[in-house]
Amino acid sequence: MERTALITGASQGLGLALARRLAAEGWALAIDARRPDRLAAAADELRVLTRVAAIAGDITDPDHRLRLVTAARLLGPVRLVVNNASTLGASPLPALDTVDADVLRRTFDVNVVAPIALVQLLAPALEPGATIVNITSDAAVEAYPTWGGYGASKAALEHAGRVLAVEHPEWRVLTVDPGDMRTEMHQAAFPGEDIADRPAPEASVPGLMALIGDEHPSGRYTTEQIAFETSTARHVAAEQVAP
Repeated sequence: MERTALITGASQGLGLALARRLAAEGWALAIDARRPDRLAAAADELRVLTRVAAIAGDITDPDHRLRLVTAARLLGPVRLVVNNASTLGASPLPALDTVDADVLRRTFDVNVVAPIALVQLLAPALEPGATIVNITSDAAVEAYPTWGGYGASKAALEHAGRVLAVEHPEWRVLTVDPGDMRTEMHQAAFPGEDIADRPAPEASVPGLMALIGDEHPSGRYTTEQIAFETSTARHVAAEQVAP
């Protein structure tokens, strides 16, 4: 069956790691990123495996979103949307009472407004059974010092996802926390610190793929939780068929 996935922020980190796995499984991909050089390199790699439309630009730009959605629809039926592009807002992270108002607006534009606007553009073409994945963080549900602007934006995205799931029960709207990862954005959150102990983004992909590929209903999940559940289920199944 022809399948197209649209992934924002897919030139590096989790977005690229997920794109690689989807490409290996035959999904056509529409991807974007702000840096054309990184996006071109990612697209060249992925085109070895599948059809790819790579549109460089800022996800907060309405014209860019329209080009991205148009490219995705030309590839085929869009069955998966991954709102992965995100911003911390500032580095080092400031206390909430010192965050510049323009930085806060930008954070909400990238992390909340743009994902909703992207889904609005895609909505007429999303068939029943389509899956929307909103990448979130534990900062959306935990009060961490200096994470207030970013955390508030992710909390807003999570609530928007819950509302979207109620308004469109024919879709699956999955809010997914991939946990700490060894990414450029995570390094920006901890400038000067060694984050080598954090898992690579690829470690979160099995949990994401399990969510995308099965029948988990709309809701909030962590990739660690899903990976554990999947591993346990496989172990139980193996024991049941063992002689």
